[in-house]
Amino acid sequence: MRILVTGANGQLGNEMRRLSAENPQHSYLFTDVQELDICNEQAVKACVRENGVELIVNCAAYTAVDKAEDNAEFCDRLNHLAPGYLADAAEACGAALIQVSTDYVFDGTAHIPYAEDVVPCPNSVYGRTKLDGEKAVMSRCSRAMIIRTAWLYSTFGNNFVKTMIRLGKERERLGVVFDQIGTPTYARDLARVIFCAINQGIVPGIYHFSNEGVCSWYDFTLAIHRLAGIATCKVSPLHTDEYPAKAPRPHYSVLDKTKIKRTFGFEIPHWEESLADCVGLLLKEA
Repeated sequence: MRILVTGANGQLGNEMRRLSAENPQHSYLFTDVQELDICNEQAVKACVRENGVELIVNCAAYTAVDKAEDNAEFCDRLNHLAPGYLADAAEACGAALIQVSTDYVFDGTAHIPYAEDVVPCPNSVYGRTKLDGEKAVMSRCSRAMIIRTAWLYSTFGNNFVKTMIRLGKERERLGVVFDQIGTPTYARDLARVIFCAINQGIVPGIYHFSNEGVCSWYDFTLAIHRLAGIATCKVSPLHTDEYPAKAPRPHYSVLDKTKIKRTFGFEIPHWEESLADCVGLLLKEA
């Protein structure tokens, strides 16, 4: 299968690139904005058509949640309009499309894990544009999969794990929010489940994926520091209102992964297990 991966220089895109070596039965076209601007409708159509693309994995997104509040137009282009262009191009060629989305499509007021059939209710520009992107994809590509995920981290780029390791080494004290609950997701595990879906056959629909288990950002930080051997930084729990941010965060965004596990038979690791793998790699690279 000829696979186009957009946003290939990001966290998930890099993990897709790395795992492609384990899936040599496919051929790949890895692009980022320098090679393909997915906000350019004609460029997208030409790329998909001329390269005989059979599957698109869209890893590109505007993910700066607070900056999105002041950059709504550009955020909408990348998170909403561009996935629609990819969907049109895929449909025109009979290709499939995997669109990665987010827990921010929910407002975070629930107290049980969010299943795919819960009605979305985003309360940020980022969340609204990602939901609009989902709708564009699902309405315009008959072979589309949406995979919502949350709290993504990896050995690539900037992310919470890397930031907490850096701050833990630089500071004696650190305050981290304890009243926002969710599940970290190792981008490599997300890439693995994407390849699982590709190899078993695309089943259109909306799916949720994160690692197993539940924690707060505070708990997450303590685990990161423990695994990184950081013992000199005192981490204190903060309420959300003690750490003001421009865009509201979901207080509870645990995703129910039952559907993706049943559909593809994928066994999802616990978040602490995957975090240990990632931190181990980061320590080797340091």
